[in-house]
Amino acid sequence: MSVPEGHIEVHHGTLTVNVPRKIFKTGTAEIVPERAAPFREMIMARYPWLTANSVNVLMERASKEMRQVLDEETSGRSASRVLADGGRMREAIDHLTKSLERNPDDPDSWYLLGELLCREGRTEEGYKAFAEGRKRF
Repeated sequence: MSVPEGHIEVHHGTLTVNVPRKIFKTGTAEIVPERAAPFREMIMARYPWLTANSVNVLMERASKEMRQVLDEETSGRSASRVLADGGRMREAIDHLTKSLERNPDDPDSWYLLGELLCREGRTEEGYKAFAEGRKRF
């Protein structure tokens, strides 16, 4: 079974649910409650044996899965931005560096690495990352 466009696949026990991406804040794994409410109601109606807590767990898994999907789609940039925005700069740089080892031809990731390094005060390394990104265009 393939996942419909605009959805992500989430597993909860033996249940597999296609969660619409539109319930998330654009470009993030943050669930927007007003957007998620109709989906939650549909899940509760379709699977009446699920408790409200089970649906909450399903939504948490959807958020986690969305983070992973976004990270794959952005070659590590999504998770690195979240880590950096949360004050975990070293982890953000490490995550992005590992992603660049797998995909060194991604100029956007080189640019973000440069930005993160500069924000951390490592400007010389940051400028080298910017230069590497320019070479990859």
